[in-house]
Amino acid sequence: MSMSQFKIFIVEDDPWYGQILHYHLSLNPDYEVTLFGSAKECLQNLPKKPDLITLDFGLPDMSGDKLFNKIKETDPNIPVIMISGQEDISVAVNLLKAGVTDYLVKDDATKDLLWNSVIKIRENQSLKKEVEVLKEELGQKFSFENTIIGQSPALKRTFVLIEKASKTQINVSITGETGTGKEVIAKAIHYNSDRKKKKFVPVNMAAIPKDLIESELFGYEKGAFTGATARRIGKFEEGNGGTVFLDEIAEMDLNLQSKLLRVLQERELTRVGGNEQVKLDVRILIATHKNLSEEVKKGNFREDLFFRIMGLPIELPPLRERGQDILLLAKHFIDEAAKADKKAPKSLSNSAKEKLMSYPWPGNVRELKAVVELATVMADGKEIEADDISFFSPQKETNLFLFEQKTLREHTCDIVRVYLKKYGGDVIQTAKALDIGKSTIYKMIQDGEILLEDS
Repeated sequence: MSMSQFKIFIVEDDPWYGQILHYHLSLNPDYEVTLFGSAKECLQNLPKKPDLITLDFGLPDMSGDKLFNKIKETDPNIPVIMISGQEDISVAVNLLKAGVTDYLVKDDATKDLLWNSVIKIRENQSLKKEVEVLKEELGQKFSFENTIIGQSPALKRTFVLIEKASKTQINVSITGETGTGKEVIAKAIHYNSDRKKKKFVPVNMAAIPKDLIESELFGYEKGAFTGATARRIGKFEEGNGGTVFLDEIAEMDLNLQSKLLRVLQERELTRVGGNEQVKLDVRILIATHKNLSEEVKKGNFREDLFFRIMGLPIELPPLRERGQDILLLAKHFIDEAAKADKKAPKSLSNSAKEKLMSYPWPGNVRELKAVVELATVMADGKEIEADDISFFSPQKETNLFLFEQKTLREHTCDIVRVYLKKYGGDVIQTAKALDIGKSTIYKMIQDGEILLEDS
């Protein structure tokens, strides 16, 4: 809120007393104070949107409580301070119950009390505006276009489902390989839904020890177990009115699955060690990199819980199926790194682009981010070259070849190159391990398809 825009209306039929209040408040140069002598004048000027109104309870053309009601009908958010010559406590109580922000009795201390009351009201309004701005910024931060970067057909099909999920209260199950951005999708759904002003509470089931998951989810009462020195609410209560995101739900053991099922069915929970039933209004989003239907067949996941939580299924495409999205994401991560380091963003050379596009990204978006951030540091000039890019996937190189678009000959050379490296350049051992003739390997070396220094 701009410090010069705090508008105060004073409604007072006593000109002398009104001028005293006007003068006193006008001592603050940030206040724009206007004095009105009647209820009619005040109502005519409400379109000017004052930030605060002080009302004399005993106006000649309309009682203060009636004027208050008309003000609230026009704008229920305008704070109102009632100033009255009456010291009847019941009048003050009734007005405060009706929504009056403060009630002041006319005496020698009124102007000072009014000054303090205005300061408190202004501070509260500023805080409310800050909260609204932050919530708006949060909503913008998690808008689809800001959080989910890409234009590939595979991703656009996902967008359609995310939009449907945001417009309904149905539970959502998000599946996909590790690193595809399941929590990002969950946040996008929450912050674009009508629950966006309430909490988004993420819980990684794989990161919590099994003996602590129940108390973490449902909370506990004082004395429930050794070390429970006070009541603590769980993640579900924390997310009441909002969204709870259960990541890696397939890691939940069967005993807790049955308790979760009851909570979802009854829409209430009981804290560990307690008897009180707590009503819940939460939306559940779940994620896993496993095939839950297969886990049900194996007996690792309850079938009844499976049907309760599946809701709208959203499967995230792996990065290798997203084509040019790889370069769009790479540019985004390069720009982010430059912003963090307060430097000009670097560009990708054609050879660097080709290298990024030819890699299968088993770690998906998470791996791409790490690779690009490292390449940004390693590049000496304004452009990132292919040599600046290093892959450090924990998967075996031979598994990665299957995802690359190469000829059979190129794949063969790659495999021979890996085995030569494994056996320290020993052609005979390599030929024996691959069950091919050593002359085949020598021919590849002679033709320049394999360089001895590669091994």
